[in-house]
Parts: sequence; C-alpha cells; structure tokens
Amino acid sequence: MSVIRLTHLTDPHLYGDEAELLRGIATLPSLEAALAHARQRDWPPDALLITGDLVQDDPAGYVHFRRLLGDLRLPVLCLPGNHDEPEAMRRELDRAPFVIGGIVDLGLWRIVLLDSTIAGSAAGRLGPERLAALQSALAGAPQRHTLVCLHHHPVPMASRWLDRVGLQDAEEFLAVIDRHPNVRGIVWGHVHQSYDALRKGVRLLATPSTCAQFLPRADQFAVDRRPPAYRTLELRADGSILTDLVWLEGGAGGSSKSAWAAA
Repeated sequence: MSVIRLTHLTDPHLYGDEAELLRGIATLPSLEAALAHARQRDWPPDALLITGDLVQDDPAGYVHFRRLLGDLRLPVLCLPGNHDEPEAMRRELDRAPFVIGGIVDLGLWRIVLLDSTIAGSAAGRLGPERLAALQSALAGAPQRHTLVCLHHHPVPMASRWLDRVGLQDAEEFLAVIDRHPNVRGIVWGHVHQSYDALRKGVRLLATPSTCAQFLPRADQFAVDRRPPAYRTLELRADGSILTDLVWLEGGAGGSSKSAWAAA
C-alpha cells in the first residue's frame, strides 16, 4: 500500500442511555451522523482511529460503540481517554476488529497507540514504562514512517484551563520523539478543537470531537458552537501527511484540506 488512509473520530463520550446529552448534544446520534457522513466520502479507509473518551464515565456506552463500529470490516484502532474505564474498555472491545493500544503496521507506516491516562485524573501522563515502550516501538522499525497517537495534548493549546489537564510529562515525551527521525506525525484527542502545526518536521494534529467542542484560546472553560467533526488522514510513502478536517455544518459537512511534506 503506497498510501494509508485513516478516518480519525475522537471523543464521542457515549452513555448507556441513547438519548443522554453532553453539553446539549445527544452523543450517540452525533457519532452516528459523523460516521454516516464519513462513509459517504472516500470510503473505506484502511482503518479507523479513535483517540479516547469513547464513553462519558459510563461503561455501558461501550455496547453502542461496539455495535456501531464492529461490523464495518475495518480495523478500529483505539486508546483510552480520561473519561474511559480502561478495564471495561478492554473487556468490551476484546475482539477484532478492535485494537486497543500497542503497535499497528500498515504498509510503510507504523502506528503507535499510547495510553496517556492517569486513574482519577483529567490530566495525562505516560511515565517511565510507557515512555520506554514508545522508545522501543520507534527504535524497532527505523525504516517505517511512524504516527504516534495518544489522548492528551503534548504541546500547549494556549488555553489556561485546558493546558492544566494536558500531558504532564510532555517534555520527556517530546525528547523521545526528537531522537527518532522516523516519526512523521503526532495525533491526539481530548481538546475538542482543531490543531495543526509543524514541530521539528513532525506534524502535530488534534481533531475536534464528534459531539461538543471547546472554545479555543479560552482562559476558563467554555463551549464552542462549532458542530461535530472528524478528520481524514493520508499517510504517504514519502512520509508526508495529507489531512482533511470535516465539520458537519448543518449536516452537510465542510472541509479544510492541508498538507506538509516530510522533512
């Protein structure tokens, strides 16, 4: 495969109750709408990527997640967020097509799925053991372009309240990244807004939620009125990443495509 195509859905915050609202949005119908929209555009991808907060502190929500994504005949690459219950998540999604954490090799690319959660905390941390696993994953395939995925943001979002609950050992994480020139991109959820930047030749990408969004650059918690969204990623043979951010504006969808070449 010369191009690996991913659809990135994040932070659906599902409940067991199908009608339950989060900040005024029914999270299950919102995820259903995002998935239905994605299936009308360049489908199928090579895999789906879900970067945490599959549920909103309610493990009964995993039943809906499994029902919606389990029969698509695509790998569903998942990692936990701070509102997930990792043990329940692994129990409910313990069979194909779901992959929770670890390493997935697709074509010329390696995808590393990191658990950045801390039990009982909204903030994230990898710690020595997970950082060592990341180091091993990157060193073990220097010939592969690599996309590193986690829930918590490893760079500041210029939002005072949100940056208090980011990745606590971001400096250590980025030090590992900097030692491995095969890393081409880092993708995360958690922030409920878009982010797209380049750091030392590595693409940094955050994707808005499939439900409610956070107001960017806000000192105090505030909800944005932007609609649900998802992102498509094309991981190319030369290490570059082409991405399309898709907003479900009025149910019709609008997108913003961008690309940076690999360094």
